[in-house]
Amino acid sequence: MTDQPRRGRRPAGQSTRSVVLDAARAEFDERGYEAVSLRGVARRAGVDPGTVRHWFTDKAELFAATLGLVDIDPSAVARAAADGPVEGLGERLVRSVTQMWDADGGATVRVVVPAIMADPGLRTLLQHFLGAEVLGPIVRRLEVSDAELRSALAGSQVAGLMMLRYVVGVEPVASLPADDLAVLVGPNLQRYLTGDLPPVPPAR
Repeated sequence: MTDQPRRGRRPAGQSTRSVVLDAARAEFDERGYEAVSLRGVARRAGVDPGTVRHWFTDKAELFAATLGLVDIDPSAVARAAADGPVEGLGERLVRSVTQMWDADGGATVRVVVPAIMADPGLRTLLQHFLGAEVLGPIVRRLEVSDAELRSALAGSQVAGLMMLRYVVGVEPVASLPADDLAVLVGPNLQRYLTGDLPPVPPAR
């Protein structure tokens, strides 16, 4: 039987939040995004579930914190963008994403993206996180049979925009206001989301 961590006073210099984050990273690495629960993280960290919820309201926010995202919740941004008429969803999504990452001038993207790319475990976890928490709200909002394909295509456009704007710094994309980018790029996302797509041949 595996010994469970004891609940109690932490060693000097070891904050409860950092202990929870360490436990969460271990849980995500071992179990995968879908199988992890806040209660399981609390058990591993040796704290009460309420302590985990004091710092992180849900699993998506906890996972974002393990990636080094501070005060940023991509899943909340996706849910907010999806909350509204399907018409205009592409423009809302571009505007919401760019405003979120513009808050610190793109510094978070420039730090987090290379760290994720250098860590195979994080790349795998990020794939599941994006599917469940970021693209998921869009899939549910579209309510069509090819919603997963459409949302993934839109996500590829957003990912490319983020790389050009924040990591590579290609002008004038890097310095355009978020509203202007939304007007320019939003229609491309909207075509992916609701427009006519050419037929895709079946996989061999």
